[in-house]
Amino acid sequence: MSRKLKTSEEAPKKAKKKIEGGSNVFSMFEQTQIQEFKEAFTIMDQNRDGFIDKADLRDTFAALGRLNVKNEELEDMVKEAPGPINFTVFLTMFGEKLKGTDPEETILNAFKIFDPEGKGRIKADYIKEMLMTQADRFSQEEINQMFAAFPPDVSGNLDYKNLCYVITHGEEKD
Repeated sequence: MSRKLKTSEEAPKKAKKKIEGGSNVFSMFEQTQIQEFKEAFTIMDQNRDGFIDKADLRDTFAALGRLNVKNEELEDMVKEAPGPINFTVFLTMFGEKLKGTDPEETILNAFKIFDPEGKGRIKADYIKEMLMTQADRFSQEEINQMFAAFPPDVSGNLDYKNLCYVITHGEEKD
């Protein structure tokens, strides 16, 4: 007699269709996300052989303007995969990287603690102080990286709503 036990990984059905069957990795993403990953894979597969290797990575970096990529760096990237990087492996690697990512609402709620008026902005100096002195403290380098990617506006405010969107969706809102 077999019974299916519910696990914490089971989530309510979403309205958007996900691709079913085959490898479990395809059920982790919505169809539109898979299409975006496929486009990225195709761009990176410079020689169009269906696999991403060191040469493809080097060519991709060159296309992005980074010409002096060390061989060891490329080898480290390729070694992250359990074998040759075809599309399924590529998708699996992204799934593993994204698995621990909090939903946008969770991240927004964390920032809202520092924004009692609900303006969607926090003074950059204040958030820097909080990140460097509380809980899992950020280093100065991590703060610099954050502000390089998300610079404060001319008034010294950080638009945390946009920051949360980019963290969870990977691109800025139009």
